[in-house]
Amino acid sequence: MLLTLFVLIFSGFPVAFTLAGTAIIFCWIGIAGGSISWEFYMAMPQRIFGIMSNQILLAVPFFILMGTILEKSKIAEDLLKTVGQLFGPFRGGLAIAVVLVGALLAAATGVVGASVVAMGLISLPVMMKYNYDKSLIAGTITASGTLGQIIPPSLVLVVLGDQIGVPVGDLFAAALIPGIILAALYCVYIFFLSILSKTTAPALPIEDRLLKGGEMFKRIVFVLIPPIILILIVLGSIFSGLATPTEAGAFGALGATMLAFFKKQLSKNCIEESVAETFKITTMVLFLLIGATAFTLVFRGLDGDLWIQNLLTDLPGGKLTLIIISGLVIFFLGFFIDFFEIVFIVVPLLLPAAKLLGLDLTWYGIYIAMILQTSFLTPPFGFSLFYLRGVAPPELKTSDIYKGVLPFLFIQGFMICLLVLFPEITKIL
Repeated sequence: MLLTLFVLIFSGFPVAFTLAGTAIIFCWIGIAGGSISWEFYMAMPQRIFGIMSNQILLAVPFFILMGTILEKSKIAEDLLKTVGQLFGPFRGGLAIAVVLVGALLAAATGVVGASVVAMGLISLPVMMKYNYDKSLIAGTITASGTLGQIIPPSLVLVVLGDQIGVPVGDLFAAALIPGIILAALYCVYIFFLSILSKTTAPALPIEDRLLKGGEMFKRIVFVLIPPIILILIVLGSIFSGLATPTEAGAFGALGATMLAFFKKQLSKNCIEESVAETFKITTMVLFLLIGATAFTLVFRGLDGDLWIQNLLTDLPGGKLTLIIISGLVIFFLGFFIDFFEIVFIVVPLLLPAAKLLGLDLTWYGIYIAMILQTSFLTPPFGFSLFYLRGVAPPELKTSDIYKGVLPFLFIQGFMICLLVLFPEITKIL
């Protein structure tokens, strides 16, 4: 059943329908062989109604809408320009600005593709204009864009919380400190690189700086502070227990709309594009979840979950072996299938073994998100590399992208080691 699934996925057939189709085929085989009965599969309608009435998953369209409105209304672009001007007088300042704005966009969108594409369209021309090293440009944009995997309100964490049975607010609180540490490590690397090489990340020319006549102060007050306040309110309301992630997401979408309105950037076109993008991603998530539900129902009916559980728990090394093997499997699959598909297909298969071996599921969720983030950055198949390639000009070669991302991959690996050796960093909040 697993082999059939992955053969069909890698052949390019739509994943949601591959999941559902494989489930139906092997349900018939199971019924013919006497392993399961039709009555068992009658649980499927109740599972679908359970998905449609799931309040946690309602956070998905709200956070997507919040991020797309900030992007389509040019608020994100203004944010990057302001932070770029703030740090531009220093060597490496533009690259550090991209990381910081990438972290803010991650906290606003939670969608990796949207973050990488937005950062590529906005920051890439500016960094190339000021003669930044092409490899550093590519590495900075792809790495900062993938922060959307780990910095809340990440969509990965929303669906992970639903799948592993951990409150989404707990996952958000556990992920924030590792996400901030990771972004800080990116900035430290860029800072030292700019010190070692004057030409890699030059400062902005004096004539292009906007530090005169209070203009920078106005930009900070009217451009930088409002989105930051919105993000802090959204995350703060979740962490403090004042709001569920769904309620906070609804407030965030409303807040982003009001910000765009007061900045006179809420056009009809902006609303239409934001709603269309939200509709497309949400529909994809729901179809995937329904297909994955059908697959796991039949897989468990054929005792596949017990087979995998016994396979993983009988290996020598206990928890550490499970952590390594599950990390490698998710890392490999992250080259070929989207994070939603991995969360809906693979995580439910690993979860029984993780519970039996006594893993902290909140920590395990952060570990999975960090592994996925690393996979999305890894050449030659990382999704983020393709997202940037799609919006990059011809003078930025694919080899520049691959070369530029390698130092950030080492930083990712270091962060994963920190996470494994010091799991307490997920419990600070």
